[in-house]
Amino acid sequence: MSIKKQRLGIDQPSAQSVTSRSSRIKPAVLLPAVVVRRSVVHGRGVFAVHAIPKGSRIIEYTGERISHAKADRRYSKQHETSAHTMLFAVDANTVIDATQIGGRARWINHSCKPNCETVAEDGRIFIEAIRPIRAGQELSYDYNLILEERHSPQRKRAHPCYCGTADCRGTLLGKKH
Repeated sequence: MSIKKQRLGIDQPSAQSVTSRSSRIKPAVLLPAVVVRRSVVHGRGVFAVHAIPKGSRIIEYTGERISHAKADRRYSKQHETSAHTMLFAVDANTVIDATQIGGRARWINHSCKPNCETVAEDGRIFIEAIRPIRAGQELSYDYNLILEERHSPQRKRAHPCYCGTADCRGTLLGKKH
């Protein structure tokens, strides 16, 4: 009789351990929990290799940890002509820059009706399932971008949403509180 255990990795594959007929535990066979491929939403996307239950911690958003000031110095010129970014603010002091050395989570697209959410824990950012995700389904979370300046119609158009859901708000920008 075989016993299967599944664990979703943090920017690593899930592990399956199987008990052999001789009741000895074999080394884990590693299978990826997610894969990056072309997305119909926007560019690349992250897709579930197998079904992922609600509440599962799927992957960690990784990259170079830098200050907000350094992120501004690196990307302010680029953002004059493009709103595209692979930066994730961890707290008031730290930004994760996944542009050059980021993991697979950097390719998760925005959706106004997401199946995942971001969770900050001990200075790290994790992506967790907020509803069951089918094998082959694209992972998404609400970017909910908040700019320092007013979210004018022009700023909203500069940060368009391509999710295509019935509830699409048309922008990656969230509501200011």
